[in-house]
Amino acid sequence: MKQTCLEKKPLTEKIKLAETDDGAILFRVPFPKNLKDLHDMSPIIIKQPYHIDYIHSFGQDSPFFAGLANGKLLGTKCSKCGYTYGTPKGHCMNCGTRCNWIELPLTGRVHTFTVCQFGSEEFLKETPFVLALIEWDKVDTLFLTRLVGVDAANPSLDWVGMKVRAQFKRNAKFKPTDVYFVPEK
Repeated sequence: MKQTCLEKKPLTEKIKLAETDDGAILFRVPFPKNLKDLHDMSPIIIKQPYHIDYIHSFGQDSPFFAGLANGKLLGTKCSKCGYTYGTPKGHCMNCGTRCNWIELPLTGRVHTFTVCQFGSEEFLKETPFVLALIEWDKVDTLFLTRLVGVDAANPSLDWVGMKVRAQFKRNAKFKPTDVYFVPEK
């Protein structure tokens, strides 16, 4: 005999859900014998990983990161006073006028540098590493970047003024570290 939707299944039939080992698994959770003692029960505390997708916008700096992903180094130039920024600005810090995007040369010079013995989690395994400020002719500000291809354990003042060229990571991560500089051969 076929069972219809209106007929109820007997209560003795158990329905089981599949169980997995993900999530919290607790064993021997203390439980009082008398339900009146539940008010005195300690809270159950579970530690579990938490994942969230963080949405970030580069806003007005988006062209800079798009440029890095395409092997281009972009700066900005004030459309009024002509002040040129190696690190792009949306508006001129001198006169407040909106800046226009410009392509910077891929070769420059080391203005100064420092050897970092410690770093953030991303660079910790690479310590010591060298950070340098790069300068260009006709660009009014400097660009902070990593200098790769020099011996960080043996820094030299000869590096100041050294000609360098930009290199880009093949797989862009849309971070300032997508570009770095190496000595020009």
